[in-house]
Amino acid sequence: MKSVYLSMFCCLALGLPDLFQVQFAYSSDSKAGPEADAPPRHRGVGEAGAVGSKNSMESARSAKVVEQQIREYLKNIIYTPERIEKWLLGEGMKDIHDAKMGWVHHTGTWADGIGGAISTYNYDDTGARRMVAYADQPCRINTYGNSFTHCDQVSDGESWQEVLATHLCEPIRNYGLSGHSVYQMYLRMLQEEEKNPAEYIIMNIYSDDHYRSVYGWAGIPTGVHDIEIIRGAQKRPPMPWVDVNPKTHMFIEHENLCSTPELLHKMTDLEWVLENFRDSLVLRVYLARKNIRLGTPEKSYDDIRALAKEHGVEADIDSPEELGEVAQRVYDAASFFASERIVEMVEEFAAKNNKKVLYVLSYTMYDLAAYLNGEGRVDKVFVDFLDEKGLPYVDTLKAHGEDCAQFKISVDDYMDRYYIGHYNPLGNVFQAFAIIKPLVDMLEPKPVTYRR
Repeated sequence: MKSVYLSMFCCLALGLPDLFQVQFAYSSDSKAGPEADAPPRHRGVGEAGAVGSKNSMESARSAKVVEQQIREYLKNIIYTPERIEKWLLGEGMKDIHDAKMGWVHHTGTWADGIGGAISTYNYDDTGARRMVAYADQPCRINTYGNSFTHCDQVSDGESWQEVLATHLCEPIRNYGLSGHSVYQMYLRMLQEEEKNPAEYIIMNIYSDDHYRSVYGWAGIPTGVHDIEIIRGAQKRPPMPWVDVNPKTHMFIEHENLCSTPELLHKMTDLEWVLENFRDSLVLRVYLARKNIRLGTPEKSYDDIRALAKEHGVEADIDSPEELGEVAQRVYDAASFFASERIVEMVEEFAAKNNKKVLYVLSYTMYDLAAYLNGEGRVDKVFVDFLDEKGLPYVDTLKAHGEDCAQFKISVDDYMDRYYIGHYNPLGNVFQAFAIIKPLVDMLEPKPVTYRR
């Protein structure tokens, strides 16, 4: 079971280039320019010139090593023409290429349910998952998010939206898309609220979604595994993303790099992929992790020191442990900063369009197991942000903690009650009932089951 948690945790990812840019300034006194370089460490008296020259040579060599690593890494994970055609046709996959979102789902059946059961996936003309309960009634609640919103591994009628709909006696629309980031769910909200608006919006943010906003291409982190696994793995096309820097308050939106079949075919060209992905923050973080795994952490010391300085993270890297810790701090800071800015954009949209938003926080098996074992939560800074803004949210981590306390079983056994990778049917019931009270408190008029 623990190996499953770890493998899911390792499925985060990263970056892209500059095609279209919209910059938002969130601080009037922020400084976007880089600071002057600090003096090199261990410089002796009277050695400035010689040591500076030596350091420059070492930095140049280090940069060359990193560039070569990036080239080899991307060479191993670029797509084959056959893979591109599968994305365009949706052949043998749950997903099909989409110009704006990167990918969307299409109708199918998959033997991915509880106990190997076949799950049915159907969608209406808007791309929402098929509504079952009260589908003929007007809908005032739209939900957005990733696979925990889409409800992978359960059939149409077993999702938490359908459990809620049955309880409230009114329909709930499901616009979840597997693998989507906080930024992608924001974009889909803008798209769908124009066509099928709802007064109430549920934004279901999952552990990994924060990190996915800065990906650009979800296929990058797959490269940490053996090449044989990579070629057989399901990788997704490039996606819209945001380029951020918490230190300078930079926030730049990027459209999907491969919005057409012709551009998607560019993903078979190493030089094109290098040109557009070599500066990815996430790529550099994953290369550091790979070097730690291979026993060559020194190859990433200079690069992560530079990245940390650029992002305002204090770094003293002289060991594999320090390298991993600093790389993760940079990644965390960028990802949660991105989510905070995106939530502000969601709230601005809601205020302008007379909508109310409820945020629901869902978690990987790894993050939940860590929390239940007393290791704290990785998203504390984001939860603190929601509290400071006074935004309504459902904390399923806390809800699971309170629920687990009612049992005299191991954490692994508790997880097996609700998870099969994603939530099983019982897990979807759990999420629905965690949402009911704060949602009903928000709804006006109240659902028929709560009218006195």
